[in-house]
Amino acid sequence: MTIQAALLPGTLDLLILKAVSLGPKHGYGVLLRIQQMSDGALTIEQGALYPALYRLEKQKLLSSTWGTSENNRRAKFYRLTAAGRTRLREEMANWERTVSAMTAALKTRPGEV
Repeated sequence: MTIQAALLPGTLDLLILKAVSLGPKHGYGVLLRIQQMSDGALTIEQGALYPALYRLEKQKLLSSTWGTSENNRRAKFYRLTAAGRTRLREEMANWERTVSAMTAALKTRPGEV
């Protein structure tokens, strides 16, 4: 049984960029890929996903083309741009620094500070 995790503010864009970096996907496919990447612990609402995809495309971090989905429907497929790859690297580095700092802080015992 997978325990659901809360999506932290500011992490949706990072998750979308990472999901799309693994290969082009349509919107719903991005949502499913994030669930797969997190072993089902993160569930993204469509009402949050699609505005984020639009925003990332407007920022030129994603590009899109129209195509046909697995169930034979017209769908917009997203790809990472060069700027998106750069932003993904930067955001991953920031995230790793944050996780490291939080881990150190949470492991602190009385008398260590």
